[in-house]
Amino acid sequence: MIKLRKVLIVAAIASTGMVGGPLTALAADTAPDEQQRKLEARVEELERQLRELTQKMSGAPAPPATVAKAASPADVPGIQTKPITPNATSGTRFLYSGFIKLDGLWSDYEDGEIADGTIGRDFYVPSTIPVGGASEGVDFDSHVKQSRFIFGTDTDVAGGQLLSTRLEVDLYGSSLGDERATNTYGVQVRHAYIQYGHWLVGQTWTNFMDATTLPETADFIGPTDGTVFVREPMVRYTLGNWSFSAENPETTITPFGGGTRIASDDNNIPDFTAAYTWKLGSHGFLRAAGLLRQLKYETTGATAVNDSTQGAALSLAGKINFGKDDLRFAITGGDGLGRYVGVNFANDAVLTANGELEAISGWAAFAAYRHVWNDRVRSTLMLSASDYDNDVLLTGGSANKSSWSWAFNTFYSPLAKLDLGIELRIAEREIESGASGSMRRVQAVAKYSF
Repeated sequence: MIKLRKVLIVAAIASTGMVGGPLTALAADTAPDEQQRKLEARVEELERQLRELTQKMSGAPAPPATVAKAASPADVPGIQTKPITPNATSGTRFLYSGFIKLDGLWSDYEDGEIADGTIGRDFYVPSTIPVGGASEGVDFDSHVKQSRFIFGTDTDVAGGQLLSTRLEVDLYGSSLGDERATNTYGVQVRHAYIQYGHWLVGQTWTNFMDATTLPETADFIGPTDGTVFVREPMVRYTLGNWSFSAENPETTITPFGGGTRIASDDNNIPDFTAAYTWKLGSHGFLRAAGLLRQLKYETTGATAVNDSTQGAALSLAGKINFGKDDLRFAITGGDGLGRYVGVNFANDAVLTANGELEAISGWAAFAAYRHVWNDRVRSTLMLSASDYDNDVLLTGGSANKSSWSWAFNTFYSPLAKLDLGIELRIAEREIESGASGSMRRVQAVAKYSF
């Protein structure tokens, strides 16, 4: 091939007239660099002609001319084709979402004044409604504590399975500042779990609760009186429409004669739940759940207490669709269900004079109907109530007996993911002595989800 290239060079020189001939005069008037360029171009042309001649003689097809290929959608790299952190597991995809929310609340308590800085000033907690006092007028509170941030990963593992993790936080943690200057609040863990196949390990909503039945509301929870509302560590197994879990236990107790709640962490077995969901297609779903738990309390000393009993409860929840509208509801009842309902409105058990535990029975329910006016406006009317059977000889007259509330809201979304809403709530709490207190609240919100 080298010898052939030399021959081509000689032929090129001859054809350009550099060794005499009709082009000699042109070569003499041309600069040396120009001569070199023309020579190289001629050599390349001769090489191309030689390749085509060789391919024709051998019978091989000529290679296609090189044409710039337009990038197709498949050629365009997808988002995050590689891990975004150096130590991330191969095949891991990351997600980040949440929302920013501003709440403004005007609250009027007719039978007392709620303490500044308490949780009942941030959202509706039935047990914080004052009883037996005098009203001090309307209070206004504003905060962004409900703002939420969700981090997650999805990793493809062997066998086509998916391993997922989620970490979700909000700003309802301890106060790190005050309203005079910074309004700073700590991050609080909501959910933190690993999910693989049928298994979930970590902290999330109790399996005794169906979070999908919670209605759209300006308040943090909404129909709090009648709602099962607990997040806790667990191991959960889901198979088809069935789900089972073993969850972190805790027992809340009313002292003999009444007084400050006792929170006991003396349980030695977890709380157990089981649930079954009936899927009704486009019409919605129904979900039944059961709870079985140990209630336990141990102390030491001269008046030591060492006793345990059982608690059991059932719940039926669901969502029924009526076109774009829907009805959401839940009803729950049993013994020792206190801390699971209404943000622990009632306790799980009461101590007797002999230091024994007696489970407190009760029921709770809510219903919420949402009407969609158009693509940007919708409204929800919700009713919620609870009632507990305290033995007054054991609990005294200050134990929470019942609560109820109703609320109506309207949300307007001028842009996708931007929600502006206003909500009116009327609520009442009654204690075993017969005394009661009521609350009226107007809440306005602005929320952007991302």
